[in-house]
Amino acid sequence: MGLAATVAAVGEVDPEVALERRSRLVGLKLRALVRDHLDDVSVGEAGGFAPGAALLHGEAAWVLLDDRPAERLGAALVWASRAGATSLDLIADTEADAGTLARRGPAFTMPITVWRADGRSLVPARATALPVSQPAPAQHEAFRELIIAGGADPFVEHGVLFGEVRGLEVCRVVDDPYQHVVRLEVGVGAHDREAFQMMHGDVPTVESLARIVQAVESHRDVGASPHPLNRLGAERLLRWRLEQSPELVGAIELFPAPPPSPRPNLKDPIPCVATGVDQAGRVLRVVCAVGVDLDLIPFAVDARLAADAADPGRVGTERLVVVTPSRDRLPVIDQLAGLLREAVVLVSVD
Repeated sequence: MGLAATVAAVGEVDPEVALERRSRLVGLKLRALVRDHLDDVSVGEAGGFAPGAALLHGEAAWVLLDDRPAERLGAALVWASRAGATSLDLIADTEADAGTLARRGPAFTMPITVWRADGRSLVPARATALPVSQPAPAQHEAFRELIIAGGADPFVEHGVLFGEVRGLEVCRVVDDPYQHVVRLEVGVGAHDREAFQMMHGDVPTVESLARIVQAVESHRDVGASPHPLNRLGAERLLRWRLEQSPELVGAIELFPAPPPSPRPNLKDPIPCVATGVDQAGRVLRVVCAVGVDLDLIPFAVDARLAADAADPGRVGTERLVVVTPSRDRLPVIDQLAGLLREAVVLVSVD
């Protein structure tokens, strides 16, 4: 074997082997952190919890979250409950992740303590506040009528004005950092908007938008054949269905509401929020999700906290409803909902 072939062979690592090595290293890190923090050499080895590591010491579950820690509270709670723990200690490496976990933790009946790993020490995490959803700038709002004229529904989330068709974003008002102008870009996602601008920049915006709206509408309907345009934003399509039939959640009307935090992109499925009034006149906060997501209930906690922060005078008076397709309503979702201090209503739709 030549030198190049030898180097290539050495550099090739089977993904499963790499994952196993990573898991072993994270497990060793967790054991060392807990042992040093408690000054207790009897701390045992970490067990299986991927991505990350977990161990049970006495009746306390310790979990080191390795990948996207802020989205792993639900998974850690499930592990701790199944292990028979009476408390949960969570460890994250970054202040932002630890702050999110510390904010969500008090909503659950199991005592949860969140730590940030600082070298070989554990530092108590401080809960970070949710961002307040801001209105769109006035120069962006000037495009609202254009969005409506093109056939899309205008919405604002955390200062961003965009247009949707049955829950799928098809246009967005953006600031051009190079030309220093504000414009309405047409397309599904940033890359699609850029490509559309390059190919159809000479077509009037309202005409371009109308074409996109017509194409999207045909694919975003109940019973439509599988297509990328109905797989994207499936949770927002579910919300749109509930807006058309609010009685499915016992409401007389429902409207889209901003998520607790800005959406990072359109590709990854992220629960969405609606608000409305039920048949008894009570305010509803509805969280919609598609797919099995152990972070759904912690996300719903943030939706409730965001509502309370927006209207402190109404704290504790809103009903929180979590809606999923029937196929995604697994017992583990009910288990996590049952751990909340304040009740949540789970609704399944077909």
